[in-house]
Amino acid sequence: MAQSGGGQSEWQRRAAAQRAEKEAAAARQKHEREVAARAKQEAREGREQRSDELERTAVEQNAQTASRIEDLGRNLLLSVLNLPVFTIHALEVAPERPVFRPGALTVAGTAPDWADYEPPPPSRVGRLVGGSGRYTREVDAARVRWEADTADFEQDEADRLRKLAAARSEHDQHVAAASERAAAHNTNLAVQWTKCVEGDPEAIEWFVGQALAAAPYPDGFPQTRKIAYRPQEHDIVIEIDFPRRSVIPEVREYKFYKTVPEIRPVKWKEPEARKLYAQLVAWMTLRVVHEVFTVTKALDLVDVVVFNGTVTDVDPATGKDTLYHLISLEPERSLFEGSLELDRVTDPIRCLRGLDARVSPNPYDLEAVQPVVTFDLSRFRLANDSTELADLDSRTNLLQLTPTEFEKLIEKLLKAMKFDAYRTVDSKDDGIDVVVTRNDVIFGGVCLVQAKRTKNRVELSTVQAVAGAMADHNAATGMVVTTSWFGPSSIAFAKRNRITPVKGAELKHMIKRYLGIDVIPGVAEPRGRRASEGRE
Repeated sequence: MAQSGGGQSEWQRRAAAQRAEKEAAAARQKHEREVAARAKQEAREGREQRSDELERTAVEQNAQTASRIEDLGRNLLLSVLNLPVFTIHALEVAPERPVFRPGALTVAGTAPDWADYEPPPPSRVGRLVGGSGRYTREVDAARVRWEADTADFEQDEADRLRKLAAARSEHDQHVAAASERAAAHNTNLAVQWTKCVEGDPEAIEWFVGQALAAAPYPDGFPQTRKIAYRPQEHDIVIEIDFPRRSVIPEVREYKFYKTVPEIRPVKWKEPEARKLYAQLVAWMTLRVVHEVFTVTKALDLVDVVVFNGTVTDVDPATGKDTLYHLISLEPERSLFEGSLELDRVTDPIRCLRGLDARVSPNPYDLEAVQPVVTFDLSRFRLANDSTELADLDSRTNLLQLTPTEFEKLIEKLLKAMKFDAYRTVDSKDDGIDVVVTRNDVIFGGVCLVQAKRTKNRVELSTVQAVAGAMADHNAATGMVVTTSWFGPSSIAFAKRNRITPVKGAELKHMIKRYLGIDVIPGVAEPRGRRASEGRE
């Protein structure tokens, strides 16, 4: 084959091109293998990382689950054994002592400087051509400005000092008022403690309630409790609500499967859940009895704690919420404190039976026991007058009723709603007009009702007074029934403190529904933001 100009022949060029193509193909294949290897390595590392993350998640979830189970078990008791003994001093408050921060009021202004106003004197030549007179006029004008600015400055400084003094006075008044409130609060506590020492039942009930409320419980535990001190028997009768069975976590543990990888929850077997719940109510019982004996030891007035442990749950036969007594006992102090080392107890159910407790054999199945003592209304001064309202059909305006007639109407309405309602006597009942009882989730015991017949908005202080009466009497809930309406602050406070506000429009519908009587509240709730959201 011929060559041209001493260059490569055609076959040499083709051979070179083929070699180059083969080398390029080999390079591409090598690159593709490297990319595939890296992708495979990254995928393997990603799976390992994901697997490690899931494994760590499973460990964390199991730790949380185990901690929750511990909190629902023996820790219920152990968590309070080493706490300092609750005393009245735990309720004392220290007055607020805010720092006085007047801000810019402490910064004095700068007085006008005459040097900034004084005009420059005329030159020698200027004086020869009449500059002296012009200078005199400029000085006079500058002095007028300077004096005016100086007067404004002095006025501003006087205003600043006056505002500073007012702010300091307001701060001092705030501090003094806070100190007075704290002193009054602490004085009231001292009075309450004196009453406790003297054996006043309501004071002792209040103190025990405060002590029980001070020790926290895990989430999901109700805070409803009833307390009654009986001085003749030297005992305290206490009824505590247990949490429902749903407080037991559904999942026992989280299992991690590395080959998948994934986390799968493992649920409690039913016998295990039953045992956990039975132990929970037993541990809670020992805890409460221990707390009551401990906080009343200094009073030397309580020899026995009568304990009823209840739960409100759905009756499978009726579908209604029903109160079940699961545990009841009345241990003497000497037996409880002398025969038990609570920090070493590991079988709470056997411990309770050793105290002759009545323990439900199947609390998870809501199998009830007969309580040792049941609560009554003996602590409330109830009116004996059960006369029905006469001729109410002719009274269409609730404001035309007398206060007593309005209270009787509310009593009759609540009875028609299937509650046990009792009107109180007309004095010395902390503003409470009707006492209501019913064992369900709405009232869960005692509810204190104030009937407010008024044409004006119910003030926040009225709702706060009901909350105070609830605390004094250890009532579960409260209610304010009115012919008028409530402001937003009153409604918000009521919701936070288990108080049901019933305004006039709602009362009208309730009377129509349950008593079949058509009435008008006598006052209409104002419309508009200003009327309904004014200051309270």
